[in-house]
Amino acid sequence: MWYAQSHPDEDFAETFAVWLDPESRWRERYVGWPALRKLEYMDGLMRELAGARPRVTTKEEVDPLPDLRRTLRTHYAQKRRHYGVTHPHCYDPDLRRLFSEARDHAGNPTAASFLTKIRRDVRRKVAHWTGEYQYTIDQVLQNMIVRCRELKLRLTASESQTTLEFTSLLTVHTMNYLHSGRHRVAL
Repeated sequence: MWYAQSHPDEDFAETFAVWLDPESRWRERYVGWPALRKLEYMDGLMRELAGARPRVTTKEEVDPLPDLRRTLRTHYAQKRRHYGVTHPHCYDPDLRRLFSEARDHAGNPTAASFLTKIRRDVRRKVAHWTGEYQYTIDQVLQNMIVRCRELKLRLTASESQTTLEFTSLLTVHTMNYLHSGRHRVAL
């Protein structure tokens, strides 16, 4: 069985997508990266499979697309209700400490738009220092952005100061999220 140590900034789907692109020149681009082992694995696996007869040859469709009537939004909303996963309000006190809904900040950028702008960099930093997957961190970050939008929060300090404080806040809430077990819910 092949195994490569994963870097928090990578996921297997992205690796596969890079491998699929014939113009990506992935061997040169990823020299020295942990992702190179995954790309080489994919390349070797596909070479082994080239020309092999498929094991499953039935043309039966399990869930034909025209028969599906439920949207993904509906599916996941039902799963979230079933497992009790909702947009947590536990972030509110911390978000209100960092941002404000007061009228005297009405001219400042919204917290939701600011967090959306810094999302990628902050997610990478938290992934780097916690060793957690960016996908997991992004789940917490997305919930926080939604709460900022719902609470109509706005910046109260400089962007650099707010970025620093929010990075710490996101790290704490990501670790709380992981230790609460919510990341294990299979939706």
